[in-house]
Amino acid sequence: MRSAGHGAAREPRTPLYAEAARDLRSVRDLLRFGVSRFEQAGLSFGHGSDNAYDEASYLILHTLHLPLERLDPFLDAVLLPDEVRAVLAVLEQRVLERLPAAYMTHEAWLGDCSFFVDERAIVPRSHIAELIDEGFSAWLPDAGALSDVLDLCTGSGCLAVLLAAAFPNARVDAVDLSADALDVARINVEDYALEQRVTLLRSDLFAGLKGRRYSLIVSNPPYVDADAMNDLPAEYQREPAQALAGGEDGMDIVRRILAHAHQHLLPGGILVVEVGSGRAAVEAAFPQLEPTWLATQAGDDLVFLLGRDQLA
Repeated sequence: MRSAGHGAAREPRTPLYAEAARDLRSVRDLLRFGVSRFEQAGLSFGHGSDNAYDEASYLILHTLHLPLERLDPFLDAVLLPDEVRAVLAVLEQRVLERLPAAYMTHEAWLGDCSFFVDERAIVPRSHIAELIDEGFSAWLPDAGALSDVLDLCTGSGCLAVLLAAAFPNARVDAVDLSADALDVARINVEDYALEQRVTLLRSDLFAGLKGRRYSLIVSNPPYVDADAMNDLPAEYQREPAQALAGGEDGMDIVRRILAHAHQHLLPGGILVVEVGSGRAAVEAAFPQLEPTWLATQAGDDLVFLLGRDQLA
């Protein structure tokens, strides 16, 4: 497994952080300082953490090469001056550049799985990931029998990797329009030694998949509507806009997926699509459909499922 690179330690660039480098000594000191600076700066979260405390904890532990799940034993550890400066430089970068933490550490997590990520691809975050763990067993009762699965709009390839793990006898096609995103996906596929089972394909949705059919298609497509795109916090503006923007109502890509998915599903096959907070937009755009909305930890209106017969 590839470990995220830390790079050479940087020095703080601004007087406040340089002063902190002289006065702060422990992990507890740095954590308090980081949370204060993040709150003061009004940072936006959502790329792995959803609050200033968790984000500061993660960046500190990662920079110090400490276990990410064990903060308490190290809170009162006194650090070397170089370690203090390295942590402060990372906290300062987060504030000054509004860069998502995952892009700083080149690491993102879905469940227990770590994935490489950089600014060529959207930061992995998908409610479909937890559903893959369950194998969609109500609709696909024999996970071992699945032979063909598609991850449409794969981005960093994280869902394709999880699908390959959940369906051990399936070949997984992972499709994206972005060559840059597919380069990131290739790193993750290789890190999990799945080159023989996961095929990366550059295609505008189904355009390059002529004749291919699947028992399961999952997609976390661009679905942010135009108004929301205009109001995105700075952190989200650091991600590829192509991976976020879904048109005026957020449904442009979803419309294209639903228009052609039935041609690429085997009998009994299902389509699973994530739309974030777009349930109302889905129901307005497709009043004739009756999708099944799947329960996730974040709610039951984020991911929907349709069978092949419904799409036809």
